[in-house]
Amino acid sequence: MSRKVVSLGIVDFKNKKTLLVEATPDLPAQMRALREMAPFRQYDYPDGIFLTHAHIGHYSGLTYLGKEAANTRNIPVYAMPKMHRFLTKNGPWDQLVATKNIRLVPIENEKSVQISEQLSVVPFTVPHRDEYSETVGYRIIGPNKTLLFIPDIDKWEKWDKDIREEIKTVDYALIDATFFDAEEVNYRDISEIPHPFVIESIKLLKELSSLERKKVHCIHFNHTNPLLLPNSPQTQKVLKEGFQIARKGMAIKL
Repeated sequence: MSRKVVSLGIVDFKNKKTLLVEATPDLPAQMRALREMAPFRQYDYPDGIFLTHAHIGHYSGLTYLGKEAANTRNIPVYAMPKMHRFLTKNGPWDQLVATKNIRLVPIENEKSVQISEQLSVVPFTVPHRDEYSETVGYRIIGPNKTLLFIPDIDKWEKWDKDIREEIKTVDYALIDATFFDAEEVNYRDISEIPHPFVIESIKLLKELSSLERKKVHCIHFNHTNPLLLPNSPQTQKVLKEGFQIARKGMAIKL
């Protein structure tokens, strides 16, 4: 099975809108997959793209919207202040703005973006390696349920919020599971690429009720992560502890 960099597609069937969270290097295939889930769409391009931060797997796919590729017109790209400045002041991203391939839409920490009467998106900052931009997660609020999306964070204890309490306020929580443990990346200085290890998240969240643990879906796996293998002992451990593992093509109804 071909693997893709993590992203989140959102389809509002009632109002015939589609959104993508993240512009990954796999953007063309992910836009096509999103359109195939939305039969009302005639074109692959979504009604908006929400960015989390300026690391290669999360924004570099914007290049596919430029004149060397799709040459789109005014695709709304939602970005926080530092991310907004980065895209307007650095090439090749500034060309996308100047030629109106994309239209930057400013967003703010904890300020809700109303997409339709039944869909809103709320960005919130999280601590991460913010070399070029701040980093955010998103709370996706649908007509009936709410989803938490946090693909990147340094460590849970560095956040000014308690992830355990945040999980209790939503119906689904898709959280950073980049590395299973330190042994997995013993060829690099882990302090340079901090993420909460899956084993750390399991220990922290183990006190939650079985109902709360079932909300948690591990996402954003490094290519070395054994959770990529459905039959690995590490996968079985996560499932045995009552947590979920997100897979390509998974659909959640909000």
